[in-house]
Amino acid sequence: MKEYFLKLTDKIMAQLKDGEHLKVGFSGEKSQFVRFNNAKVRQTGLVEDLDLSVDFIFNNRIMSCGLTLLGELDSDFDLVMAEINRMRSEISELPEDPFIVYPENKGSSQESHNGTLLPFEKSVDALTPAMQGVDLAGIWASGRIFVGNSNSAGQKHWFATDSFSLDYSLITPDEKMVKATFAGSDWNQSKYEKFMANSIEKLKMMEKSAIKIKPGNYRTFIASAGVRDLLGMFSWNGISEASIQQGQSAFGKMRNEGVKLSPLFSVSENFSHGTIERFNGNGEMAPEKLSLIKNGELETTLVSTRTAKEYNKETNFAGDGEYMRACEMATGKLSQEDELKVLGTGIYLGNLHYLNWSDNTGGRITGMTRYACFWVEDGKIVAPIENMRFDDSIYNIFGDKLEAVGNSLDYHPDVDTYGGRELGGIHCTGVLLKSFALKL
Repeated sequence: MKEYFLKLTDKIMAQLKDGEHLKVGFSGEKSQFVRFNNAKVRQTGLVEDLDLSVDFIFNNRIMSCGLTLLGELDSDFDLVMAEINRMRSEISELPEDPFIVYPENKGSSQESHNGTLLPFEKSVDALTPAMQGVDLAGIWASGRIFVGNSNSAGQKHWFATDSFSLDYSLITPDEKMVKATFAGSDWNQSKYEKFMANSIEKLKMMEKSAIKIKPGNYRTFIASAGVRDLLGMFSWNGISEASIQQGQSAFGKMRNEGVKLSPLFSVSENFSHGTIERFNGNGEMAPEKLSLIKNGELETTLVSTRTAKEYNKETNFAGDGEYMRACEMATGKLSQEDELKVLGTGIYLGNLHYLNWSDNTGGRITGMTRYACFWVEDGKIVAPIENMRFDDSIYNIFGDKLEAVGNSLDYHPDVDTYGGRELGGIHCTGVLLKSFALKL
């Protein structure tokens, strides 16, 4: 597929006229999807998909379009050129863009990660035995994902990887749930079976009568899946330099008032895991590793070239949305075996749900406890808790109230499939909090 991408874009670039510039993004997949309900296969199929995005620049103006390709060189070339000709005729009607990012050639790259995936024809037989006897609903996705970027300055990037994920919920007769995702690039049958068995054990705990707890502040352990949800909020009016400059960021206090988080808390962008491409939509290469928050102090934000031009900053080649793409949280000293013992009496939160900023600039996040969330006494799970709304600040969760951080990372992939399988995810661990605010 890389050769097809290069042939197509070379042919397109050869048609450009004087003063015209082009940035082309290419993405696609060859994947198997299997939908499960009640631990039975309800739908299965193979997907091959190719998409192209085009940024056409002329006379300090820019237009963009997106197309679905057929995989046939001549037909796809004609389709793209029809869109480029349309943009040629319309672009003069647009105002000039003072912060436009022109294509440059700073060197090309190619990166390919080959995994050991289940053969498509054997996946159902490998997956279903471990889930028998429970009500499981979920989606299996497996295959190769690829991304390319090319521009009229001659720069070319290519990234491809093999990956799989089984994103599922286990459901009790009274509709309590345990949610989990088993994912990776190299299939390990015994590891999968142990992972599923662990989820089933949690499901058995969920069958107990739920305890209704009163609103208040509770000693709490948040498992890595819940921490993943919290870290995901950092990409929404958080770690973005543009958000800080526009007064919308939850980290404005750290930049402008010198407020710090806990010295136990560090977050970086780390592309060395190979789960997502380093180049952004402009074809710019992000650093392989970039420290964002180190020992509780804000070291840097994500700065796109466009933002750098607008606010006279130095870019670190973030994407235009300035969101985290390869987030990794630093580990601590708390072992998984000791989580409940060190928690003592309090709440264990497996997953969080419906997160939103309740006070964006104040750093307050609200959401719901969901799925495997339990009341714990003397280091032992007593019963699940009824769903509660929480509302607390990142300056508490990752600041003053942070007591301990887990010593091993879990990888939580992005399993969205709306426009195609997504790349990347979050590497993080669980956290122990001295207190966490449950509201109602």
